[in-house]
Amino acid sequence: MDIAIVGGGAAAVGLLDALAAAEEGETGTITVFEPSEHLWRGRPYGPDLDSVRVNAPPAIMSIRHGDLGHYAAWLGQRGSAHLDELLGQPLVPRALYGDYLAHTAEKAVAALGEAGRLVRVVPARVNEVVRSGVRLVLRTEDTREYEATHVVLCVGAGAPPDLYGLAGAPGFTSDPYPLAATLAHVDAGDEVAVIGSGLTAVDVVVSLAARGHTGRITLLSRTGVLPHVWQRPIDRRPRHMTAERLTELHQAGAGHVGLDDLIGLLRAELADAGEDFDAFADELLATENEDPVRRLRRQIDAIDDPRIGRRVLQEVAHTVGPYAWRLLPESGRAHLRRHLRTATSVASPMVPVNATTLMRLLDSRQLAITPGVRAIERVNGQFRVYGVDHGERTADTVINAVNPAPQAVPDRARQLVRSLASTGLATLHPSGGLIPADPRLHVIGDLTGGGPFITASIPGVAAQASRTAQALRAP
Repeated sequence: MDIAIVGGGAAAVGLLDALAAAEEGETGTITVFEPSEHLWRGRPYGPDLDSVRVNAPPAIMSIRHGDLGHYAAWLGQRGSAHLDELLGQPLVPRALYGDYLAHTAEKAVAALGEAGRLVRVVPARVNEVVRSGVRLVLRTEDTREYEATHVVLCVGAGAPPDLYGLAGAPGFTSDPYPLAATLAHVDAGDEVAVIGSGLTAVDVVVSLAARGHTGRITLLSRTGVLPHVWQRPIDRRPRHMTAERLTELHQAGAGHVGLDDLIGLLRAELADAGEDFDAFADELLATENEDPVRRLRRQIDAIDDPRIGRRVLQEVAHTVGPYAWRLLPESGRAHLRRHLRTATSVASPMVPVNATTLMRLLDSRQLAITPGVRAIERVNGQFRVYGVDHGERTADTVINAVNPAPQAVPDRARQLVRSLASTGLATLHPSGGLIPADPRLHVIGDLTGGGPFITASIPGVAAQASRTAQALRAP
């Protein structure tokens, strides 16, 4: 079996690790296509400022599915210098996490080599995949051809959308990463407008503060909703909101799992802990209406709160969430989409060390959150920001921190995706992403069509990689 892996980031690392762990006399080649100089790290985990941190505790960041201690064991004492005192966990710079991914990949490549599998890396972008009898042919941008029996797409997430048509305007950054390069062009006294209020926007603000920025910073957002704040991990796993319980409901309901079924499982989780589901639901539903500064202050105070509600949702959103999404009827999916901003805020919280920095900047009035933005335009060397309630404001620099839409096709993979669709190897899902139409094609990560509206996380990617490795062993 000859496997071609398109993309050399975290998804590819998870797949190589899973293949190495279960090699049973398999022969053939594994070819990884990755044009970036930051092999195994992908866009998120390349070299950058130390203020750009991994945004989750170590147990959630293991690239080895089923081994929650894999990353923590590698990190060891290196994490002590990056301890988040409020969370009680090490939160390292993303570049250091990139070292972990590279180490894991290199060990997997060595293990595969010892088992007789040749792993090679081709530093080129794949633009086309076509059938050639029982094999698939990959054509790279330099017109070379490579054959494989199976192809796995690990191309990562899409690009941040340009919501206000500012591309090319002087002083506008369309994609903030790496922030080391982006912020090098921002003067310390500039009035900076950051489009978005999610995790990427938090990274921008915290990094500006770390560089000693003195100018005013404004988060521009349609909703003004900030991410929730991580709470200290507790030793409790979900007992009702599990894949096994979902499978039972699916079978008992003749192939149907409704939103009420999922709510019932969450009710049972909270009831086991003696907690009030209705009060928890009311708190969640108030997310988009509550003053974001007041909510941030309250959540910082609740980092040690023992209640399990948010902890359960954060875990299951990335573990059983994709499975549950596929079992829901369209009416249930549509209902959840109406609460998109709340769902992403809960599922992808910010770390306490960043939350306290935001709170300090908000209290000093150096940072402001402006919801209801209607338009932004470049006029006379500055940017004018038009809002529903605040009228008009100006900025010297605008940084786009809008998160890419889940299942969006990355620009660097557009030609490849068109090729797969035109040859019938895959189909485009109506909601975004790609669905393989040939059993020799697999997709890992955000490009997976039909998935939920929450961006793929490391646990989700690791789980997909493990399932793909199983499928490749028994095609």
